[in-house]
Amino acid sequence: LGDVYKRQPDKIVRELAFLKAKAVAASEEDALVIGADTIVAAEGKVLGKPHSREEAFSMLSMLQGKTHQVYTGVCILSAKGQESLFFERTDVTFFPLTQEEIWNYIHEEKPFDKAGSYGIQGKAAVFVEKIQGDFFNVVGFPAARFIRKLRTLEK
Repeated sequence: LGDVYKRQPDKIVRELAFLKAKAVAASEEDALVIGADTIVAAEGKVLGKPHSREEAFSMLSMLQGKTHQVYTGVCILSAKGQESLFFERTDVTFFPLTQEEIWNYIHEEKPFDKAGSYGIQGKAAVFVEKIQGDFFNVVGFPAARFIRKLRTLEK
């Protein structure tokens, strides 16, 4: 992906979603293809999936007590050549967390497949003080907006 991470979060997720959809569409000519990708942005940094417990701890420590953004990009490619590319942003505020709370979460939840090291639909739900925007976007897929975009494509 080269320099894709030097861009703004909304552009990153749209490009990643597009690249995923294009890769599948190349071998599935008569299919509706959907590509999606989610990242977390905090303090001017893009947080993907952690590669270690220490990296997960660092990410969650950065997020605790603050507001961060969750971005999901979605690309829809129809069999008729139509394309819809969009992103959704949700602001999430975490309560202050102790180091013990963070380590317990990491050991119990295994956050290695989650952008920003947490899954709001699991035990990290108790970290959330407030959310502004689409809850399902934070889970990883903005379902309501996706359905609306899908309806705009010619059948």
